[in-house]
Parts: sequence; C-alpha cells; structure tokens
Amino acid sequence: MHDPLDWLRERPYYRDQVAAHRRVPPREPQFGALELEPRLEDALAERGIERPFRHQAQAIRAVRDGDDAVIATETASGKSLAYTVPAFENAMDHGGRTLYIGPQNALIADQLETLTELARGLGFGSRVTVDQYTGRLSESEKRDVRNRRPTMLLSNPDMVHYALLPHAHRLWEWFFSSLELVVIDEIHSYRGVFGSQVALLLRRLNRICERYDADPNYVCCSATIGNPVEHAATVTGRDPSGFTLVDDDASATGPRDWVLWNPPEYEQDRGTGRRRSSHTESMRLFADLVEAGEQTLVFTRSRQTAERYAEESAKELRSRGATALANQIGAYQGSLTDDRRRELESQLHDGELRGVWSTNALELGVDVGGLDAVIIDGYPGTRMAAFQQAGRAGRGEEPALVVLVAGEDQLDQYLMGSPETFFEGAPEDAISNPENDQLLPGHVASAAAENWLSRDDERHFGEPFPNVVADLEATGVLARRDTAQGVRWTHDGDESPQHAMNLRTIDDREVDLRDARSGEVIASLSFSDALRDAHPGAIYHHQGQRYEVAELDLDRDTARLQPTWADYHTRVLTEKDVTVHEDLREKPLSARPGTAVRFADVSVTERVTGFERRDAASGDTLGRELLDLPETTLRTKALYWTVPADVEGEMRAMAAEDGDPEYGFNGGIHAAEHGVISLFPLYLLCDRGTSAGSRRRITPTPTSRRSSSTTATPAASGSSAAGTTGSRNCWPGRPDSSTTATAPTAVPPACSHHTAATRTIHSRNPRRCSCSMR
Repeated sequence: MHDPLDWLRERPYYRDQVAAHRRVPPREPQFGALELEPRLEDALAERGIERPFRHQAQAIRAVRDGDDAVIATETASGKSLAYTVPAFENAMDHGGRTLYIGPQNALIADQLETLTELARGLGFGSRVTVDQYTGRLSESEKRDVRNRRPTMLLSNPDMVHYALLPHAHRLWEWFFSSLELVVIDEIHSYRGVFGSQVALLLRRLNRICERYDADPNYVCCSATIGNPVEHAATVTGRDPSGFTLVDDDASATGPRDWVLWNPPEYEQDRGTGRRRSSHTESMRLFADLVEAGEQTLVFTRSRQTAERYAEESAKELRSRGATALANQIGAYQGSLTDDRRRELESQLHDGELRGVWSTNALELGVDVGGLDAVIIDGYPGTRMAAFQQAGRAGRGEEPALVVLVAGEDQLDQYLMGSPETFFEGAPEDAISNPENDQLLPGHVASAAAENWLSRDDERHFGEPFPNVVADLEATGVLARRDTAQGVRWTHDGDESPQHAMNLRTIDDREVDLRDARSGEVIASLSFSDALRDAHPGAIYHHQGQRYEVAELDLDRDTARLQPTWADYHTRVLTEKDVTVHEDLREKPLSARPGTAVRFADVSVTERVTGFERRDAASGDTLGRELLDLPETTLRTKALYWTVPADVEGEMRAMAAEDGDPEYGFNGGIHAAEHGVISLFPLYLLCDRGTSAGSRRRITPTPTSRRSSSTTATPAASGSSAAGTTGSRNCWPGRPDSSTTATAPTAVPPACSHHTAATRTIHSRNPRRCSCSMR
C-alpha cells in the first residue's frame, strides 16, 4: 500500500470519514553497552540479538545493582530481555531462582517456548531450566515440575494463590529459599478489583520470602501509564524509592499511519448525532484491507461482536468471490477453550489467518507476529489500551496502518473533534487498592494459614490490619496465641481460605455452553455473562457458526445450543437498582459548593428482564420476550450526587418550553449520567465494560432525586475512590466541563434509555444535560 491515506479516501463508501491523520516517522535503534556471560551472549546472538537496546541495558544494570525496576516502553520493544538476562545470570552463577507471573496462560505458554529455546542455546551444564506451573497441567505433570526444581518458574496469580503459597513449607521450600527475582509482566493489567487482589497476593508472597530470608528483586513490565513507579510499588508492596524507571524506548520502529475515522451521520438523521455503526465501518475497512493482501486485526469490545462480525466479514469476502480469503478469517476471544485460542494464535503468527476479529484478549504480549494493519472498533476507553492494541501492527521496522473507528458515544466523538487530546494527552493512571476492606479479610486469613501473623504484619497489610485481625478473631477464623515473642495469630479451621476466594471475580461460578448435537463444550462464560449472552432464545455466534440457546440449566450450570440459520440477532434488556449503605466521604463540586459528590458503599442489583430480536440487515426490532432469570447483586463502591431542587425545576421548565415533556427531566439526567461516566477514562485506567451508571431515586434517601455514577465492579476497584481523592481533579469546574465518574460510554445505542438521552444531547436544545451537571 503506497499511501494509506489516499487508499482510504479511494474507498467507494468514503464520505469524509477521516477526522485526523498522524504519520509517525520510523525510529532508529539506539544500543547500550552491556557485558554478558559468553554463553548467554552467544545464545542471544543466535536469536538475532547482537546488542541490547539502550533501555534494555539500563534495566539490566539496575537489577544487577540490586534495584527493583519498572520498564514502561512500547509494545514489541523487547521488555522481556530486561528480566531474562538477570534471571539466567543468577541461575548460571549460583542456582538463583526466578518467579515469572503473567496474567494469562497464553502469555505464559508463549514465554515458555521463547525462554526454553534460549536456555537450550546455553549448552550442557548451564543450570538454567524453565518450566510452567498452571492449571492446564495434570497432577502428575505438576509433581514432575516440582521434582525437576526449575530455576525459572512461569505461573499466573491464580496458581500462586491456590498452589504455591498454601504449600510453601511442604512443597516449595526449595523454591522460595532461593528466590532472587520476581517478574510481574503486564503490570498495567493489574488494576481495579483484580489489581487489588494481586497486590494483596504479592504481600503474602513477600511474607513467605521473608520466612526463608529471601529478598527478591522485582522487575515489572508495563504499558505506558501515568504512574508506573507508583503503580508498581502499590501492586508489589515494595518501596517506590527502590524502583528504577525505564521509559525511554530505544527500539527500532517502522513508519506508522494513525487515522481517526468517524462514521458518517445517517442521511435521515443528519444533525442528530446518529452515525453509522462503527462495527459496519470497521467491517468494510477490514474486508478491503484483507482483500488488498494486508494481514489485519480488528479489536472490538465484546465477544459476540467479534464472533458476529468475523462471520459477516467472511460472508462479505465470499460475496466478492474471495472464497479462499473468507476461509482465512477468524474470531478470538476469552471464552474459547485454551486449545482453540492456541490454535488461532499459531495460525495468526504463521500467516494462515489473514484477518481476525478479537476482543482485548489479544492486547497483551502473546507473540502473533507482525501484522500489517490494526482497526480499533470503537475507542477502547483509554489511550493506554488504544496504543497497546496499535502496537500489534508493524512490529519491527515494517510500516503499519492503525485506524481508530469512532462509536457514537461522547468520548469517541470528543476525541474525533479533539485529536490532540488522543495523540498528545498525558497517559492515564492505573489504580489498585490493597487496603480494600472487602478483600483484606480473605487475604489476611490466607496469610495466617500460610504462616502465623504478628502485629508486625501491619507493614504488609496497612493501617486496617489490626481491625481486620480483631474481626477475624471474633468470628473464629483466627486463633490468638500469646508467645514469648509476642502475640501470634494462626488460621483456625480445616477449610482452605485460599479456595474460598477467586482473584478475578467475586463469583467464580461458570456456565458451560454445549453444542446440543455433540455434547461438546464449545465455550465457558461467567454466571453473569451467561445470563446476558446465553439466556433462552439468545442468538450466540461461535467460530463461524450461529446457535440459538435452547435451554439454560442453572441447576447444572449448562446451556444447550442448537445450530440455527436465524437472520436476526438478539439484544438483552436489563434493569438495575442501587442501594446506598453508607456515605464514606464527600467532596463539594467547585461550580456549586453546596452540592457534593459522595463516595459510598453500595449494592448494585441487576436483572435480565427480557430480550429483543433485531433484524440482522436493518436493525429493526422484530419483537420482545420476557425472561425470568435470577438477579445478581454486587457490593461495591460508587460515586453519586444529588440533583438540587432548583436545577430540577429549571430542567423541567426547559422541557416544557421545548415542548418535550415525554423525555424531559429523565432524559437530561440520563444524558448527564452518560456524559459524566464516559469521560472518567481520560484520567484513570478504568475499564468501560466493568462500570455503569444509574439515575433514579436511590435508597436510603426518600426525598432527594439523585443521579449516581456507580462502579459496577465487584468490591471497589479504587477508581471511584480516586474520583474524589485522586491527584487529578476530575470533577466539573463549570457546567460544560469535561467531567468524570467511573467508566463506560455516553449514551451508547444499546442503552435502553438511548432515545431520551440522545435526544437531550443532540436536540436543538441540549441545555437540560448541561443544566443537570451544575
């Protein structure tokens, strides 16, 4: 492709969609001086690494000097060398061991292959051995790993939690007593609830290391975020002053064309803000790029969108006569079986797949080779995620094309109109909260089961520790013992406290999706996702096959799926209620000191009430059905504010003046809600898919009408707290300011109140939205 911008403008459907273009020139590599053990130097040279980049050498020297290090450079900049060299050197010199912790098994498998190959290149007698320890292994395979006693062990947070720490003294003493390096890969992904869980897990790991007089250094690899040292210190429990920050990327890159692509407005809705679907626009671009010979990856937000549009893209290519290419299109997402994901990764790496639709499951560092183009179907919520996804294209010094296709919501549209915010804005902060009062008790109980507790453990678990211990002692979870060395607490009970917790979700219940013909499990969904995606009557897209859910058996946690040729798709309908249990703190709005935004302990109850059938071609609603499914309740934290009486009166007067009583006040409040929560990701790394809003009277205040922005993330991610206490003042300074709350989109088309809210924002008089935010 000679000129990507000219090529895009030559598309037959081009209607001035290019909102901005930025050409990033290639970057020449800069190398650093570093002495290496001769065998390691030769093994690296055989893999094409003659000299380390400057940032790699800086990180390696820091670790050699006994510092912790956080490397925050671009995708494909060679961050792994920063921990590989010291890990191998420690093993070769004196048998020192390394624990590598990655967030996904796919990433671990990829690292295992790379590191094992490098270790073989060292020759006989190097003492470097690499093994993985994940849930994929059978019991006999796990026993074999322990018997081999590798010097580098690759695992994930879940296995450290369930398998390593609980058995540290019985099975893993040999490992922890010689542990010298802990690698936390993709540390930016440890945020929110999961990040808080991992932060507490690593404090337990630090305690076990102290038990064996080990003091390993930490090497943390991160995407570009606003607070890499602070975040690394928060997650690992280490002193931030002990970290060396390496963020000056010296690797080579090819030229990259960034295009911001804004779908055109519908002709019949011109001026209303209603635009063509980002999915449809992405699919057109995807099909054209694949047909032009460009290996292309689309990132989209949901599993079913990835599956559905991979299927539609293949259909489009077949209609053009490109049958061979149509058979080389795939969909990648997290509910697939491990074997299927590995197969797709291999096919993408080897070029057998020419195009893939994926969720952010491919955002992390699994090696899928160098791609020609990346399409981002809808802004993913953070610049960090967008640039991580873009890094999948043009690895090495090859040219790359990245197209960000905007959705309808306000944050996407804001970036289309203010591209400098996207290209030049400060990176977002990553937030986790290891003092989370809902997570601490489980981890403190687990720590006591792993090794007795003392008052000194407050330095690991923070100021809440004494109260947590007192509560656990009062409920019989901990037993107190007075010894000559002081008070000791041990876990009192036969049940494993570790297995009472799931690090990734509050509810670890999963539902298997089975093909009714073969009985084969084709995918697994969390309980809450199954209620939304696999309810009776749902159309479920899976690897090019369309299914209808014939039965959802929640007694057996199984859904039975029948193949179908249905020419419609389904959209779930939900209701949500918020109950405020306790206001924890508040902060006055600068534009209205008498109105406070409050940070509160809340419960969010969600019910799937039914679903719509929508025509696949036109999007028209074909009918609705009611469902009787269990509700889900999350105890979490939220931000909310009360709409003052004078503002409500003014809004209602505006609605009457506009002759718009049908939408009126509720539309304005709902628009404000979406406007607030859509812009929070400009400041903090909070995921759109794990947050939501609610606007209604919320318990316990019976007399005030409140608009609340609620983190729909189990057990307080820390993002809502940062909205009131963080270093950046995100709350509005005037009625039309960019504002914050907790995450997702501004009036997404799937919103059940879309008409009221969008009409308020895009109507001839959007004053009600602005007024409600005063």
